[in-house]
Amino acid sequence: MRPTIGVLALQGDVREHFSALRECGADPVSVRRESELAAVDGLVLPGGESTAISKLLEVFGLLEPLRQRLRDGLPAFGSCAGMILLAREVLDTRPDAQSLSGIDMTVRRNAFGRQVDSFETDLDLTGLDDGPVRAVFIRAPWVERVGDGVDVLARVPSGPAEGKIVAVRQGNVLATSFHPEVTGDLRVHRMFVDSVRERAVSSAR
Repeated sequence: MRPTIGVLALQGDVREHFSALRECGADPVSVRRESELAAVDGLVLPGGESTAISKLLEVFGLLEPLRQRLRDGLPAFGSCAGMILLAREVLDTRPDAQSLSGIDMTVRRNAFGRQVDSFETDLDLTGLDDGPVRAVFIRAPWVERVGDGVDVLARVPSGPAEGKIVAVRQGNVLATSFHPEVTGDLRVHRMFVDSVRERAVSSAR
């Protein structure tokens, strides 16, 4: 089956995720309304500006419906700003910023520094075969704390941020500090699409 996977299309790099999802065998759709959210099998929260996206979630009436769908087990994948939004706690953010509590973790916003501090590195990511992932970090967060039910999938291998957590999964929810949608490596998206497909098939039985 081709699962219907929404991409939260309020702000950020929506088009790149659309392309990656389609190549991985999903039918991507834009999500800006509660009715569109209700119709998807999974959801991608793209990179962008996390505080702006959280405000727009309130403006578009999506904040509480999305929190509820996550509580109900909706598979979700957040990259960069999407990781920040999915966290239970966010450090170095505005006091009025909202989070979705999709993953029991504490995230530090803009942990790697400003835009000029953006960088790339190779990461070994648990669950992926065929070698390391080329990870692109752009004003990226990192994870400072994870709860008991959270699997750490990748850490920075070297440099000043060595050992920092940059990919996690809790149940059906996946998050990365980096942007897999910009490299052409589809393995992270394929991992997510496969998990959405498996849940959709099991729910249909």
